[in-house]
Amino acid sequence: MALLRHPQVLERLREELRGRGLLHNGCLCPERELSLDTIISLRYLDCVIKEVLRLYTPVSGAYRTAMQTFELDGVQIPKGWSVMYSIRDTHDTAAVFKDVEAFDPDRFSQERSEDKEGRFHYLPFGGGIRSCLGKQLATLFLRILAIELASTSRFELATRQFPRVITVPVVHPVDGLKVKFYGLDSNQNEILTKSEELLGATV
Repeated sequence: MALLRHPQVLERLREELRGRGLLHNGCLCPERELSLDTIISLRYLDCVIKEVLRLYTPVSGAYRTAMQTFELDGVQIPKGWSVMYSIRDTHDTAAVFKDVEAFDPDRFSQERSEDKEGRFHYLPFGGGIRSCLGKQLATLFLRILAIELASTSRFELATRQFPRVITVPVVHPVDGLKVKFYGLDSNQNEILTKSEELLGATV
C-alpha cells in the first residue's frame, strides 16, 4: 500500500536495484545471486522497510510488568502492575521524528538518522530484552518481498480508493487491500495470462 501511494519511492527503489546490477530491463537479473549480504547492503530498501514499520507497526503495543514503583507524568505506578505501552503512539509522538504523518524513508538515511537520537523512540518489534525474537527474520522477509514487488511486476490498486486502515487487533486495511498485478518480461512488457490472451484475441 505504501508503494502504491508513493510511486516515486518505488522508482527510487528500482534505481537502487539497477545500480547494484540486480534489475535489468525491468526484471530481476537471474545471473546475480540475491545473497543475504547483497540484501542487507541495499540502503534505500532498508530505509523504506523501516518507514513502513514506523507507520504500520506489526503490533499496536505490548504489556510489561513494573519491576519497581515509579512515577510517570505525576502518576505513581506501583511495583508489580501490568503496564501497556503503545508502539504506534510512541512513533506518532516521538520528538525525534519530523513530520510524523509523512511517508519519508529518507528519515532513516545515514545523513538524517532520526531513529538514532533515542533508545526507545523507534521500536516496531518492541524494545529491551523482551523485543521480538523473530524481528531479523521478519525484516528479511519484508526486504525480499519488496525486491520481488519492485523487480518482477507492475501493480495497481484494484479499487477506486485506498481502504481505511484500522489498528486493532493488528494494523490492517478494512476488507483487505485489493491489488492487480501484471508480470513483466525482460523488456518491461506485461505478460498476459492464457485467459487474458483469449479474451483479447481477434476472432
